[in-house]
Formats: sequence, C-alpha cells, structure tokens
Amino acid sequence: MRLAVLGAGPGGYVAAIRAAQSGAEVTVIEDNEVGGTCLTRGCIPTKALVASSVMLTKIRRAEEYGIEIRGEVIPNAAKIFERKNTIVTTLATGIRNLFKARKIDLREGRGRFVTPHEILVTARDGSQNTVEFDRAIIATGSRPLQIDSFPFDGKRIISSDDAVNLNAIPKSLAIIGAGYIGCEYASIFKDLGSEVTVLEKLPGALSSEDTEISKILEREFKKKKIKLHAGVVVEKVVVVDDGVFITLQGGKEKLFAETTLVSVGREFNSTGIGIEEIGITKGVCGEIMVNDRMETNLSGIYAIGDVTGVMMLAHVASQQGRVAAKNAMGGDEHIDYRFVPTAIYTSPEIASVGLREQQANEKGIAVKIGRFPFRVLGKAQAIGEIEGVIKIVSDSVSDRILGVHIIGPHASDLIHEAALAMRNGLTARDIAETIHAHPTLSEGLKEAAEDVYGEAIHTPRH
Repeated sequence: MRLAVLGAGPGGYVAAIRAAQSGAEVTVIEDNEVGGTCLTRGCIPTKALVASSVMLTKIRRAEEYGIEIRGEVIPNAAKIFERKNTIVTTLATGIRNLFKARKIDLREGRGRFVTPHEILVTARDGSQNTVEFDRAIIATGSRPLQIDSFPFDGKRIISSDDAVNLNAIPKSLAIIGAGYIGCEYASIFKDLGSEVTVLEKLPGALSSEDTEISKILEREFKKKKIKLHAGVVVEKVVVVDDGVFITLQGGKEKLFAETTLVSVGREFNSTGIGIEEIGITKGVCGEIMVNDRMETNLSGIYAIGDVTGVMMLAHVASQQGRVAAKNAMGGDEHIDYRFVPTAIYTSPEIASVGLREQQANEKGIAVKIGRFPFRVLGKAQAIGEIEGVIKIVSDSVSDRILGVHIIGPHASDLIHEAALAMRNGLTARDIAETIHAHPTLSEGLKEAAEDVYGEAIHTPRH
C-alpha cells in the first residue's frame, strides 16, 4: 500500500513511521524542515528558551541555596539562541534518520493535490515531480494569525515564529494576547530581562483554563512585575524608529514598547494544497473536516493535526497520526479526546486534564473539590519552588475524577498520573489510597485527593 503524507510535523512524521512499521510504502512531502512548527518554531525552541530563562533565574537566586556567585550574571542572547538552534537541528536530524531507517521517501518541496490519487511536488529549485498514492494523510498544520491592522514585519511587530529567532533580548516587549503562547513568552522574556506588558481583550489571562488557576498565574505575573491589562482592545499599532506605539480602543491610552509580539490565534494551512479541486470539505474557518477516524469526506484521504482545528496541540496531532495511519492500513481506530493533558510552560508551569470547575458547574454536575498547595510539600521547600496548587474536581456522586488542574513546579510532568487515572475511570479515593514516594512533588496529588474528603494530613481544613 502506497501512503503519501503531506507535512512532516509531529502528526505527519509520526503517521509516516507508524504506517511504515505496518508495511506501507511511505512518501512524506515537506516544504520546510521535518518536525514542523512544533520542532522548528514552537514547542521545542520555546522550551529551550524556557530552560535558559529558568537557569538564569536559579543562578540569580543562588544565595538562597547557600551558593555565592561573584560577579554579574547576564544573559547572552546570541548563545541562548545558538543553543536553541543546536537542539532543533539535533532533533530534526533524528527524524531524518528515523525516515532512513524505515525507508521512508522524503520529498522536499511544496505539495498540491492534482487528483484524489496524485500530489504534485514543487521543489525549492522549481523542479517538479509527482507522488502517486493509494491513501493520503494531510498534516499541513497552522501558522500565526495575522491581523490586517498591525501586520508582522519581523522586527518591531513579530509573530511567535519570529520570537524564537530574535538576535537580541528586547528591552521592552508588549504582547497582544494572553493565551498560552502569549503567557509563555511573557514568562520567558521577563526572566531574560525584558520589561513585559500583556494586553488581553478578555477579562483575564488564560481564559480557557480553570478560573482559579488563571487567577493564581495573574498573581504570579504581578509578583514578577509583568503588567497585565485585561479587558482591553488594541485599536492601532504604529511603528517608529525605536519601537512601537500601541493605542487602546477609545484612543485614551498609548503604550510604548521596543517590540510587539502579536499572539491572538492561529490559522489553518489548508489553502494552496489543492484540496478544493478534489472536493475535500472545509469548515467555515478553513479547517479540514474529519470524523473520529481522522478521515475526510473523500474515502482514503485523512487529515490530522492543527489543520483539522481539533485541539491544536502537538501531542494530539501525534495521536491523530497514529489513528490515521492505522486506518489507512485497513484498521478501524477511533480517537478519544476526553483525557488529553495540556501543559503551559509559564513560570510557574500549568497543566490540566478534563473538566474545569466552571465547566462542571455549567453542565450542572455536582462536584467536590480537593486542593493542596505546593508550599506545604517537603520536596517543594527543598528545591525552593513553593508557588502554586494542585486542584482535583471530582463527581460528588460517583467520586470519579472529572478534572485535575496544576500550577506549580513540574506541573507538565505531574499531570500524567491524573490523565491515566481518568482514562481508566479511577476515583479520587483511588489516588488518595495509592502510596506515593516521599519526598516528591507527586505527594501533592495524593493529598489533593485526600482533601476531596477533608482528610489531607498536611493542611488544615478550609
């Protein structure tokens, strides 16, 4: 069976490898670098920048740990971004080696469907070749949404793509949008020394998260002197020689920043790839419509990842890729989005899975809440990271865990115990009665589960 995969991001390359493992003859078409946005402009480079900013913060706090630093500690932007580039190159090389090991044919160029069984590939030098296939998977991803009134120029008005390739740390940075991308960059650049202002039209930061968790992040932003202006609309952005003037709606207030990062959403890479001509259905925003088998309205052609508009997360794209590859090979797999964990690499980190408390309330579900603050944990005190809380939302009747929300150290690692428990229908009591090693941060999840019943040992009753 011949499979063509259009796009080599975290969905496309995983789908390609899974299909090759099952015996398919696989061709991957990619017009940039393997790994897609996640590897080259998103997840990985930003986490490399997070690592540098966190290291800088720790060094500056060294005296708290009994370590003396003699001399000034300053970030070197060139070396920080060079390290980021090295990590990206190393991982991209790893993907290419996996392709070679699985005998996957990588065609570098832009692909466009010309028939339901052919893709025309235009290479960077202008040459063209055709890939014939029996099944195809579209994995073309998304890109930063550009606002007509303040378009990206790559220098003063930048996108998240541009932000990972700066050659200097801005003295001042305005971020339009307090979603997860905007908040991550706010933490990164504040720790690296920028004066950061975040502008958000909704009432608060991270509106998609549990309200209590979002409020804690806002408190931490305030402690770090990150300025958050919520409930405001940006009316105009004017570039001048040394920066950008931002006018808020009504024209009563103007802000100045050396650089402005626009992070107000993403748009789908579904145009210019020939899907309209072959009759593939798109949604009102341009997303490719799929069923829970990841199949489009054309039999044998699947779509995965951001371009479908369903939970635009790298790990979701990878799982969709596994499902699509199995189905392309004759299987009958269905994807389940109920227990997808999310992670936001702010400082402190945020992670969640399942229903937020406000969502449960909107659904009319009676819930019990368990909370446990990190500052009470011996491990958190030992490592000097005490901010945050673990929160469990459980069904008051069945005791099944409906959602878990964490803000604090290593939240992105801790959330998976909760995701596994929820996927297997476990209760808060199941976690509470599971022995957790001491001293660990994971003990906080056990005590939060105990707190659902008012039984947490290390916290007084509310």
